[in-house]
Amino acid sequence: LRLCISQSPLVNALVFIPVLLFLLIKSFKGGGASPFRTLKMRQNLTKYLKTCLCAFVFFRHGTRCAGEVAAVANNGVCGVGVAYNAKIGGVRMLDGEVTDVVEAHSLSLNRQHIHIYSASWGPEDDGKSLDGPAKLAKEAFLQGITQGRGGLGSIFVWASGNGGREQDSCNCDGYTNSIYTLSISSSTQSGNVPWYSEPCSSTLATTFTLRSHFGTNEKKSVTTDLRQKCTESHTGTSASAPLAAGIIALTLEANMNLTWRDMQHLVVRTSMPRHLSTGDWRTNGVGRRVSHSYGYGLLDAGAMVALAQNWTAVGPQHECVINMLTEPRDIGDRLVISRSVDACWGRLEYVSSLEHVQARITLQRGKLALHLLSPLGTRATLLFPRPNDFSSEGFNDWAFMSTHSWDEDPQGEWTLEIENMAANSRDYGVLSQFTLILWGTGPSVVNPASSDFPRPSNNSCKTFDAQQICIECSPGFSLFLQGCVKLCPPGFTSGPQLLNLSLENWVDLSSVQACLPCHAACLTCSGPGPTDCLSCPPHSHLVLTSCLHQNQVQRKSPSSGGVQRDKAPEQTGAGPASDSDSADRASSPLPTVLAVLSCALVLIVLAGLFLLLQKRWGRPAQSWRTTLPSVYSHSRGIRLGFHCSQQSQRKAKICYKGIPTVWGDEDMITYESESDSEEVDSHSERTAFIKTQSSI
Repeated sequence: LRLCISQSPLVNALVFIPVLLFLLIKSFKGGGASPFRTLKMRQNLTKYLKTCLCAFVFFRHGTRCAGEVAAVANNGVCGVGVAYNAKIGGVRMLDGEVTDVVEAHSLSLNRQHIHIYSASWGPEDDGKSLDGPAKLAKEAFLQGITQGRGGLGSIFVWASGNGGREQDSCNCDGYTNSIYTLSISSSTQSGNVPWYSEPCSSTLATTFTLRSHFGTNEKKSVTTDLRQKCTESHTGTSASAPLAAGIIALTLEANMNLTWRDMQHLVVRTSMPRHLSTGDWRTNGVGRRVSHSYGYGLLDAGAMVALAQNWTAVGPQHECVINMLTEPRDIGDRLVISRSVDACWGRLEYVSSLEHVQARITLQRGKLALHLLSPLGTRATLLFPRPNDFSSEGFNDWAFMSTHSWDEDPQGEWTLEIENMAANSRDYGVLSQFTLILWGTGPSVVNPASSDFPRPSNNSCKTFDAQQICIECSPGFSLFLQGCVKLCPPGFTSGPQLLNLSLENWVDLSSVQACLPCHAACLTCSGPGPTDCLSCPPHSHLVLTSCLHQNQVQRKSPSSGGVQRDKAPEQTGAGPASDSDSADRASSPLPTVLAVLSCALVLIVLAGLFLLLQKRWGRPAQSWRTTLPSVYSHSRGIRLGFHCSQQSQRKAKICYKGIPTVWGDEDMITYESESDSEEVDSHSERTAFIKTQSSI
């Protein structure tokens, strides 16, 4: 898209396109030398023609995206926006030459007024481009998440890319690959991967888009177009990102205090993997299903809004940087690098619960595959082979990002696997740099600035290393933040910590007493495991010694089926019931008795009204059948239970499933006069209107 709008469309259309087409035809048909016979010139010409054509197509691009987000409701025009009460604005950044200054200005425009930036643009999806935000655009992202929305952070929603046919990878797009953007992919109505979708580990979730192939029976989305028209041709991940932006707007409407990281947590926790078909669904280390094509699944607007209403903000973001490579390594056919990390344990930047993982890598580009394996066994593909990428420039400190290990404990062994997929096995590359960056949160309640935070001291230190850093404490004390404390702070528990002592030519593995972080699910604990919890965060419940999210508690009983999901909002503020209590309530006969008595009372009242009316008018049943058609038809509807049977005396028969019976049976009455036939027409018009409303 950036390429398409980089030149004047009017000049292209009126002057240069006819001339270039003429020269192109002549150069391929005519003899002799031609400037277009070289491969490079033909590529340049093709790119220029593509620019001219796309200029006409994409001028309407922003209008179509805006309609998905905030098209006016109930005006009979096109469709309705997801967040139809939202205020929208357009930034025409792609009409001219796109520079770092233009991008930075667009991404930082009025950041105190704009809550969500929806971007359906990016580098060319040709399977060989490697591009991302430059210096000023990176600064705009950083200022947006730190200063936007009064310090809560601007929310950047990005389309993941349409380079599937070119076997492109959205991890080579520095915009969707950023931890500051919420990357959205596409799914067809039938739950399949569209042909244009790019798989990558940075995709967080997906939304629906246009049908995958022409000629299928899948439904199409309707949105606004230029010149006050409507269109059903808006497709690609460009159409998916605005849907996500609209859902995020609804979520902010429910809770305006959400930070940019809170929103990503909500997406991870509520997205639905079911009904989406792909062969790479995997279960990560915390039990969530995740895919390179769909992220964590389809966005669920209702679930996001419900969870946002009582959401507790996540803690401060921590960044732990670990150098995984000490010297360059030849890749060969396959290279595996493993190292055990402590996630900056004992330091202020310690990460106990992961969000984003970045692998900053410097190596030769080409037909390579990169995989990252977390300590809990989650395998994320950082780069799929790109057969069209023949660049000799390589990846120079490129940050490959993964969201697949969200909420995992990063302590343990991380493994990077590099596979050389090139046909020429002698085309070996060299891995020059590998830095692992862990982004996430520390223990839930650790606040070093608080007055009750324990101050580590070296007075009780027993052993120092060569740098005079305490590595072992005296009995009765625990190692914490390179010092010794009598009591571990909340969020930590005292326990044995494996210590690696390296003294010249020998290594001694010993255990020391240290403050170990509680599991990410626990607020306070008696041990580091997920079943050692003593208390839980506000959005979780303590069941025995484990902390479960509210939705996990509600789904505990398999017999509840789909009804339990409908009851979830009612149980948000309630604690979990024990199994015995649930059994008592289920076995109690009181609800059944009340229901029977209520039904009996209703039947008695109806029978009394029936007898009263019959006595008052003194007419047989045949006489009031025509006088009170709605009562007669309504009683039939109750008996039949929405079932329609053919009646020989009826002149008109209309039955709509899913519409109340009192509407559906009104036109089953026999009319004898001309005035009655006029009523049939009016009834037909009304039922047609009802049918239309029901379809909508």
